[in-house]
Amino acid sequence: MKLIKRTKNTRLAFFLFTDILSVFLATCLSFFIRFDYQIPYQYLDFILIFSIATIVLIIPIFYFKRLYSFSWSYVSTNELVSIFQATTVTFILLGIVVHIAKYFNYFQQFPRSTVIISYTLVFLFTSAARISKRVYVDIFQHHNIVERERTLIVGAGDTGEQILRNIMPQNSPYSPVGFVDDSSIKQGVKIHGVRVLGRISDIPNIVKKNNIKKIIIALPSASNKAIRESIELSRQAGIINIKIAPSLSKMIKGESLFKNLRNVDVEDLLGRESVNLDKKQLEEFIKGKSVLVTGAAGSIGSELSKQIAVFNPSVIILLDQDETGIFNISRELHRNISGLKIESVVADIKDEEKINNVFSQFKPQLVFHAAAYKHVPLMEHQPDEAVKNNILGTEILVKQSLESNVEKFVFISTDKAVNPTSVMGATKRIGEMICQIYNNNKKTKFVSVRFGNVLDSRGSVIPIFRDQIKKGGPIEVTHPDMQRYFMLTSEACLLVLQAGAMGQGGEVFVLDMGKPVKILDLAKEMIKLSGFEVDKDIAITFIGIRPGEKLFEEMLTAEEGTIVTQNNKIFMAKMSQFDFDDFKGKINHLITSINKIGEKEIIDSLKEITPYYLNSH
Repeated sequence: MKLIKRTKNTRLAFFLFTDILSVFLATCLSFFIRFDYQIPYQYLDFILIFSIATIVLIIPIFYFKRLYSFSWSYVSTNELVSIFQATTVTFILLGIVVHIAKYFNYFQQFPRSTVIISYTLVFLFTSAARISKRVYVDIFQHHNIVERERTLIVGAGDTGEQILRNIMPQNSPYSPVGFVDDSSIKQGVKIHGVRVLGRISDIPNIVKKNNIKKIIIALPSASNKAIRESIELSRQAGIINIKIAPSLSKMIKGESLFKNLRNVDVEDLLGRESVNLDKKQLEEFIKGKSVLVTGAAGSIGSELSKQIAVFNPSVIILLDQDETGIFNISRELHRNISGLKIESVVADIKDEEKINNVFSQFKPQLVFHAAAYKHVPLMEHQPDEAVKNNILGTEILVKQSLESNVEKFVFISTDKAVNPTSVMGATKRIGEMICQIYNNNKKTKFVSVRFGNVLDSRGSVIPIFRDQIKKGGPIEVTHPDMQRYFMLTSEACLLVLQAGAMGQGGEVFVLDMGKPVKILDLAKEMIKLSGFEVDKDIAITFIGIRPGEKLFEEMLTAEEGTIVTQNNKIFMAKMSQFDFDDFKGKINHLITSINKIGEKEIIDSLKEITPYYLNSH
């Protein structure tokens, strides 16, 4: 970090010095040009005054335009445009000053044409200082040429053009050979001397014909289908080294696309399309409000906290019993979002007195309840803990939300709550039912949001497979026909926020999970992404379905249908009605007797409470 800071300071000092020198030389030269290189004595004082005035104006404007915080090696037309804009603003202001100064006797003879000449020279000199390194590298450093590999760029749009400019220097490890693009207009066109050689479907032939060794996919705004097709065709052509450009929304401001190239990841192969959000609705929902997130240290809770923070809540209360996780997410939010008020609370949602104190102290207006025990096989053998945490904890939060006049309570549910075959699924279904029951009030609106597996969440299949690959295998798959829905954590949380904002109380929203993915296919893809061959380098073994698991997760029960909403990725389940008093009596009996009865009795109680519970115990 110290080295990076020292480098930045050195670059700032260098360009400050060169800009001051450039302005001084430009203003001097403008007077020389104006007077045919013989400046009358009476105009000499104007040179110094005009130089100082120009420097005083231009340096802050250059700084504001971020012209002291760019990569010298990857300078582009963006920086030149910024220099043009900054120089233009500076000399408009100088022109105004010169116009006003003519009313003073001393400045009446000031040669106003020097303003125009200086404007041109300052732009040329400051631009030259910034492109000098790139010109030097391109022209004079051929002896430093690294071993370059022939590269094909997929996508001949703005992103592909930016990447091409960044990999053209001789010290780049890439040797650009051509583009492929599906646009008919671009076929055969040259970009910086590099030709569009064909369409995406032509990748195998182009790779073979041109001896391509690397492929860069530059399709940040294309459909996931186009990206998957590009990856698959590249693999068919025998290319292992495939890089992909990030979406423009994920770009780090001020950095080049080239620096943000990444390896293909499993998420690129799962077919998830971009999420459309009503940002105005979300801002109205969250801005200026106190927001409590339970389970804030978990995969979903921490991502929810990050997304909520973007919409400027008055305070975000992070609650979890994992102190290290709370410390980490609090620190990350403080580091990334300045001015955000954060309250970190280490607490167990089953601790009713502590929860009451939290609500009394912080008075949350919105509650996002993500705290839950979620591991299916583990909860099959400890149903008492699943009931305590997922049912009792939820009910404590729901009751306190009512007493504290919380505006909206959003319950994070799961596809495992549908026709549950596991204790975990049954307890989450009961959580949905609790929210439905308590929604019959005029104060707090209770909303549930149901979705499937999220990529790379803690304890999920992807990090487990990744760890097994690191160890050389085998990858353990439960069953060759096992299927699951997957979505990105960020996508799930954004849709949860949108559903929460849309909800009027009592709804169970179902997120569009796309197409289910076979776990076996996922395992094979992860092996390939790691550069290995299936069953040759890494074996796949089948260990059998574990207690509580099913081959395929549904998103709706047999009696449910869906209603479309204003968002094409969010649906609303048509929920069946049930008797409040009967449900409440059974829940109270289960909770009060939880420590006195055995595993079988708990399972029987859950079956009695939960419709369509198919546990095999």
